Amino acid sequence: MSDINRVVLVGRLTRDAETKFIQNGQAVCKFSLAVNRRRKVGDQWEDEASFFDAVLWGRQAETLNQYLTKGKQIAIEGELRQNRWEQDGQKHSKVEIVVSNVQLLGSGQGQGGQGSGSYSPRAESSPSGENWGGGSRSQQSPASSNEGVSDHFSDDIPF
Repeated sequence: MSDINRVVLVGRLTRDAETKFIQNGQAVCKFSLAVNRRRKVGDQWEDEASFFDAVLWGRQAETLNQYLTKGKQIAIEGELRQNRWEQDGQKHSKVEIVVSNVQLLGSGQGQGGQGSGSYSPRAESSPSGENWGGGSRSQQSPASSNEGVSDHFSDDIPF
C-alpha cells in the first residue's frame, strides 16, 4: 500500500496573495489560510483558528492572484510539503500546502456572497531549489495530475 498525502481546506485568506516570478519565468503565488474550528468550552462554543501557508504554481498562480485577497473564502486541495534549509548554521523546516486545485467561494470579508468559481488546470511543475528569502530551500515539484477530476465545494458547508 502506498502513502497518501492529500489535504482539503476551506477557510479565509489572512492577507492578499503575493505572486513572484522565478528565473525561468514561472509564477509562484504564496498565501495564508485561516481555518476555524468550533469547540465547546464549558457552556459556550468558541471559534479556534488554525493558520496554514500555501503555495500555488504556474498559470494558476498568475490567473488567480487577482482574486486571492484578504478575507476571501476559498477551498483548496493539495499536498503537504516539508521544505528544509540551513541558514547561519541552523537547520530550519516549514510545512506548506502545495495547491493543486482552488475554488473561490462567496465574497471577501465574510459577506457570504453568491459568487463562486473553480480552477483546476493540468498539473504544472515547480522548480527545484527556489529560494524564498534567507538560505537555500529544497522545493520538490508537485507531481499530481487533476485531469478529469473535479471536486466541488458548496457554500453551505456545515462548519
